[in-house]
Amino acid sequence: MKKILVIGIVASGKTTLAKRLSKTLGIPWFELDCIVYHQTENERYKRTQEEQIAVINNIDSGGSWIFEGTDRESYRCLFDMADTIIFLDTPLWKRKSRIFIRFLKQKFGFEKSHYKSDIKMLKMMYKWTIDFERNRVSFEEKLKLYNKKLIRLADNKNLKPFQPDSYSKSGNIR
Repeated sequence: MKKILVIGIVASGKTTLAKRLSKTLGIPWFELDCIVYHQTENERYKRTQEEQIAVINNIDSGGSWIFEGTDRESYRCLFDMADTIIFLDTPLWKRKSRIFIRFLKQKFGFEKSHYKSDIKMLKMMYKWTIDFERNRVSFEEKLKLYNKKLIRLADNKNLKPFQPDSYSKSGNIR
């Protein structure tokens, strides 16, 4: 059984990495934003922390998984549940450019999103990025608790450490 948490800030490449890992390892991946914000036919609403944890526990009971998202208090339990935590620490300049490129792609219909892609959201993404950098020391302190299962990547390109033969029977990376 493999349980992987891919964590990072906006536009760090989390979704791309999670999709590639899912395909390589043959296990399902889940966007944490879709667990936090539930989409019905008529609306998109934010689940309570208890509802989010219930969804996560339901997925966890099914075996192997990959969750990807930003750091939120409401699903901090995943840090303990995961066998491997991947912190995608993409350079700031690259994340800033990706945010703008993503905005343009969404505005021109080349990329879909689960949220309303507008100037307000664009500003929020830049704000979250700056807030993350301001609070980086605090985040890094949280990560220290999980050093034994933490992998830090500067990009989402190299999947060599995640090939199926890199895993032990326990599901941890060798």
